[in-house]
Amino acid sequence: MKNKKTLIILILAFAVLLGGAYILYSQLGQSQLPDQLSVEQQGKGETEENQKPLAPDFTVYDADGNEVKLYDFIGKPIVLNFWASWCGPCQMEMPDFHEKYLELGDEINFLLINMTTGRETLESAKSFIAEKGYTFPVFYDTKSDAAIAYGAYSLPTTYFIDSEGYAVAHATGAIDGETLQRGIDMIK
Repeated sequence: MKNKKTLIILILAFAVLLGGAYILYSQLGQSQLPDQLSVEQQGKGETEENQKPLAPDFTVYDADGNEVKLYDFIGKPIVLNFWASWCGPCQMEMPDFHEKYLELGDEINFLLINMTTGRETLESAKSFIAEKGYTFPVFYDTKSDAAIAYGAYSLPTTYFIDSEGYAVAHATGAIDGETLQRGIDMIK
């Protein structure tokens, strides 16, 4: 009798353990899309009375190795996206960014900043862009200047900056086309 009770308890404990593992696995397996954009309230840059933080400037490099600064693009709204070719969520959102770039590239500056440090190389990033046929502007953060300025330690991360250079909103994690459009609407 005692052996049957022990066996039943072990079977129940194992079933609970399996159920918990299944729930945890299914939660982790879902794509992590933010429900909404985070509106900037505090920033690393200077602020004015409207309390929007001034987007920090940084230096990155274009495909030809020319130095480029964020402030070179002030005057039009900016969609600033940090990504890497090995990042699955980054790959997931890229088609939406490309579609919006083709649609709005004359009105909005799209700056896709490749985190070209650590496991990412210029060659792997350029190969990824060419293979996918993306035509949006890609810049390379080879010295982590942009990543440090924005605290972009999680990929992908997207900032929406208005035409005056103020960071209006950001999203950490992959965003879908609808969320991308909401961010763009906030800076137009």
